Amino acid sequence: MFRAARGQTLASSSTHSTSAAAGSGRKVEHVAIIMDGNGRWATNRGWPRLVGHRKGAERVKEIVRCAPDLGIKWLTVYAFSTENWKRSTEEVLGLMAIFARYIEREADRLAAESVRMRFIGDRSRLDPKLQKLMAGIEARTAVYNRLNFTIAINYGGRDEIVRATRDIARAVAEGLLSPDQISDALISQHLDTADLPDPDLVIRTSGETRTSNFLPWQTAYAEYEFTETLWPDFTPEELGRIVSRFGARERRFGGVVGA
Repeated sequence: MFRAARGQTLASSSTHSTSAAAGSGRKVEHVAIIMDGNGRWATNRGWPRLVGHRKGAERVKEIVRCAPDLGIKWLTVYAFSTENWKRSTEEVLGLMAIFARYIEREADRLAAESVRMRFIGDRSRLDPKLQKLMAGIEARTAVYNRLNFTIAINYGGRDEIVRATRDIARAVAEGLLSPDQISDALISQHLDTADLPDPDLVIRTSGETRTSNFLPWQTAYAEYEFTETLWPDFTPEELGRIVSRFGARERRFGGVVGA
């Protein structure tokens, strides 16, 4: 169903988006998304929250499929935070099952469409079977680069920075590194995203305007878009409009335009 609609409606949206970005000289290559609103989407309809999460997983498939058409080379989504363990046991176990099912069912399609899949976050608390699935699809898709798709699971920005700091501190304690050698670049190399460029654009759905501990180091110069749309209703067309607006933004990085 999505493929048919894509050919009819997404083409004009993605063409407009990429041409607008190209015309202004501003292209978005790395989009990071805080996928919020799954539970509320289901609750609003009188359904269990897990129904919303399953619908949200279906939406991820559509966004992954359309991203390359919009010029996006890197897509990073926030799937499960270090704070999400506070949710009910039923919801947490249900989410973990959805993650595992997504990996199992999407592996062939991602490989067929040359999508590389990676995960960031602390894996140590995750079920060993899920960790094995994650490592397996990472290895299987490592050769692809049409789209670099990263999922943040058990991820928290502060936790990531703490883990990176500990690694650097150990190196200093062992005499392998001088404190004077610590730099922005060195810290970035010790983060989960060491192999990823910083996001150009961060999108949060559901009307919330918080960043919720998502990539705080990496998004220091990112542009933000907050939309009222709940994640299960977030369409490729809306993504196209947001990418188009990004193309019109001035990104000075502390400088002056024309200087």
